[in-house]
Amino acid sequence: MPLGSERRIRAAMETPLPAPAMTRRAAILSGARAAIGVPGLVLFASMTGFGGLVREAGLDLSIGLVMTGVIWALPSQVVLAGSIVGGASLFAAAAAVTLSAVRLMPMTAAIVPRLRGEGTSRRTLGALSHFVAVTPWVIGMAELPRLPRAVRPVWFAALGATLTLSNLAATALGYWSAAALPGRLAAALVFLTPAYFLVSMAGAARTTTDRLALALGLAATPLAGVLGLGPDLIWGGLVGGTVAFLVGRRGRRG
Repeated sequence: MPLGSERRIRAAMETPLPAPAMTRRAAILSGARAAIGVPGLVLFASMTGFGGLVREAGLDLSIGLVMTGVIWALPSQVVLAGSIVGGASLFAAAAAVTLSAVRLMPMTAAIVPRLRGEGTSRRTLGALSHFVAVTPWVIGMAELPRLPRAVRPVWFAALGATLTLSNLAATALGYWSAAALPGRLAAALVFLTPAYFLVSMAGAARTTTDRLALALGLAATPLAGVLGLGPDLIWGGLVGGTVAFLVGRRGRRG
């Protein structure tokens, strides 16, 4: 695909789609139903694995439930659990969790414009941003453009609340069944969500720049780990996204 055609493709993708009228009740039910699809089931399985890891780490179930409900990001939860078990200081644990959550900032910036309804306050958007994680982001980016703007906030709130309850149940289930859940299987279940996210991002790539950013990020992330640069995921995203953006801009100018 010529790079010069990306502007037209992006404009078509960002054009609001005509959406039929929808009541708040229908939006709540629709958001709840969206949480129990394939992405939600993948996340449920991942959180089950996390519950098993919490028990294997010798932590109380209450700690695992607080992590799931408050942190709301599986990689950050795993990082915090490892920091607690490893005896890391409070500052070191907080810094590690913060760095692992930095990836959610561009995701939040991308979804908020689609999430904003008619007259939605900043306070409401701030509260809804708590639900921005891999699975709600993938579902929201696909479904929000099809909804009337007036009901988008309540739809996303229903999606996030349903996923939260589901994940709390999955964490408890994994914790209680840890005796019958091998450690390697628990780790494999935790890996399901990032694997699903990668596949979803590849399927959503519509332009050459999108595909180039994904490919360069995949190449730069393990390289950053081998070189010992620290937060390899952040380096991979920064390098891959920046190079792809510069290449795409040069192509559009050409």
